Amino acid sequence: LAEAFSRRSEIRELEDKLFQTLQFQGIVGRSPAMIEVFEMARKVARHYSNVLIAGPTGSGKELVARALHQLSPVARERFAVCNCSALVDTLLESQLFGHMRGSFTGATDTRPGLFEFAKGGTVFLDEIGETSASLQSKLLRVIENREIQPVGSPEVKRVDVRLIAATNRDLRAEVLAGRFR
Repeated sequence: LAEAFSRRSEIRELEDKLFQTLQFQGIVGRSPAMIEVFEMARKVARHYSNVLIAGPTGSGKELVARALHQLSPVARERFAVCNCSALVDTLLESQLFGHMRGSFTGATDTRPGLFEFAKGGTVFLDEIGETSASLQSKLLRVIENREIQPVGSPEVKRVDVRLIAATNRDLRAEVLAGRFR
């Protein structure tokens, strides 16, 4: 009986060690492709650069984005998430850039957007391939100049965030077709 208990205990310890070996920031995988993703994430995470994650729906793009943030120098700062396909353009613009009181019907307060909310941290834009050309141009300004302009405001504000975007679309093909900036 004592021997069986000892073996079960040893098996549990080995299973725990195996799980720890196969786990990366809450993501479990052991295939060569996943190990390559983990290695790439470790390398990219330490740099405060923008990242695009591409892959099929349900492949764990948001998990990878969270891992990149958790392993980054700004891990203690905010991680703000926005699903770009869930909102119409006008609401998405307000959600990302903020808005001024009275700038549209129902804007009873001045509110900061996710780029201001995540100050010094990370903004994760899921389904970036679903955004309109108009919104893409505004996001391009954030990427190139680190500036936003809240809806209804004449003022341009500087922002300091790391941008991580994800898509299930082939953005290279979309760019070549003139559908993505």
